[in-house]
Amino acid sequence: MLVGYARVSTTDQTLDLQQDSLTKAGCTKIFTDTASGVKTEREGLLEAISYVRPGDTLVVWKLDRLGRSLRDLIDRISQLHTCKIGFKSITENIDTTTSGGKLIFHIFGALAEFERDIIRERTNAGLEAARVRGKLGGRPPALSPEKIKLAKKLYADKSTSVAEICKMLGISRHTLQRYVKE
Repeated sequence: MLVGYARVSTTDQTLDLQQDSLTKAGCTKIFTDTASGVKTEREGLLEAISYVRPGDTLVVWKLDRLGRSLRDLIDRISQLHTCKIGFKSITENIDTTTSGGKLIFHIFGALAEFERDIIRERTNAGLEAARVRGKLGGRPPALSPEKIKLAKKLYADKSTSVAEICKMLGISRHTLQRYVKE
């Protein structure tokens, strides 16, 4: 069974073109959304994915109707593949139920992985360059060495409650416990 999914970003846009194409492609059921592609939760898409069964094919008018990014698109199509559900994009002529469509999909996956690796390499190179210049990453310490001594002294004294110490130093209980145990 071919199941269609159509999405427009705003209420000013119309689903007619996509629905006509999906019907012409042979879709017997079509789910729709009027939501930005950036929006993670799209009710119509979730309904379409829960509706399709193994052996069915989810059909979209264009790839960008399904995923927010290449990574998201690949994750969604992989999820469909795991459930033995095919995927078809009318405009790009991609059909994962055919060997050629599977090849295109795997090329997209390789490109997405390559992109992630390049981003990781750039990030690590930037962090290393910052370390060489003496810059440390991460959150700065909550307390200065003097305030740590004060916190330990107040905590050991027992005349000041933990809540008062935390309020006085502007830290949480957990932070106080961590510094006192050091």
